[in-house]
Amino acid sequence: MSRRYFVTGTDTEVGKTAVSCALLHAAGALGLRTAAVKPVAAGCDAQGHNEDALALQAAMNMSLPYEQVNPVALQPAIAPHIAAARVGKRLQVERLAGLCRGVFASGAELVLVEGAGGWRVPLGPRETLADLAVALGSDVILVVGMRLGCINHALLTAEAIRADGLRLAGWVANQPGERMSCHEENVDTLRQLLPAPLLGELPHLSPFDPEVAAQHVDIKVLL
Repeated sequence: MSRRYFVTGTDTEVGKTAVSCALLHAAGALGLRTAAVKPVAAGCDAQGHNEDALALQAAMNMSLPYEQVNPVALQPAIAPHIAAARVGKRLQVERLAGLCRGVFASGAELVLVEGAGGWRVPLGPRETLADLAVALGSDVILVVGMRLGCINHALLTAEAIRADGLRLAGWVANQPGERMSCHEENVDTLRQLLPAPLLGELPHLSPFDPEVAAQHVDIKVLL
């Protein structure tokens, strides 16, 4: 049976894809078959490809077509429900869950489902990406972007995950840009207050190298 996790973040642009790629490489280094799916991505190029989804496809070791890794590819780099409405599409949890389950059935031993933005990103008038995580019944990995305000954002997100009936399996402290002031103190506070283990601390890597990033995470608790 595959291990399946939904990857969310405290905000947009906090490094969900970087962390997901690191986790995929770390699992692959242990000999596990890995796959990932980004069910909805906004900000795609003229070919319908999203940079984050391409990074996930490169980081996993199962061979899946792009259309399975990123089944809903929206060109405008705006909130997914707005981007979908502009092109006459409806985003529905039931359909997205079915697409994710197709990846679950690929034979991968570790599958990551990467969300968009934070936990409560709308898919439409009544559904959010959190509803997708609930429909999948997946444990959650939280990416905390280490910048001013991250403690509040992380605690609120953890509370929302718990309120939705899901388990926070672990969290990663990611530095998406310049190292924040009092970094260690912020990580220590989050260690004390978040109800899940710290899986690792990712420094800002420029250029980003998923193999190097994988050295900064410990996935044993996920297996």
